[in-house]
Amino acid sequence: MRRLFWLSDRQFELIKPHLPYRAAGKRREDDRRIISGIIHVLQSGCRWRDCPPEYGPSTTLYNRYNRWSQKGHWQYLFAELTATLSETPEQISIDASHMKAHRCAGGGKGGPLLRPLAARKEAVTRRFTP
Repeated sequence: MRRLFWLSDRQFELIKPHLPYRAAGKRREDDRRIISGIIHVLQSGCRWRDCPPEYGPSTTLYNRYNRWSQKGHWQYLFAELTATLSETPEQISIDASHMKAHRCAGGGKGGPLLRPLAARKEAVTRRFTP
């Protein structure tokens, strides 16, 4: 594995005060490890169950991501981070599946090109020959 944590110490210290915290319930998994696992899944595009076990159980990764998404924790976290950060980001990625393009932007000549089959073409030309 290249590296276990996707977040540096400085980045995690910025995030830590904004993480939701509950004292009741089961002992909580390490937040840095779980968030790194979520980032790994989102970055690599793998299935939740295919995430390396070093990040924790795949059900924990999915449940934490899903619960935080439904409660709006990710939006709050990103809003707080963008307000505190003034430097340019190190990495930006755009997923092409979310880019809108006009249907004519495919690069073809436009419109269907009708070509009759060779056998049909011969039959048509023979029929109209005087």
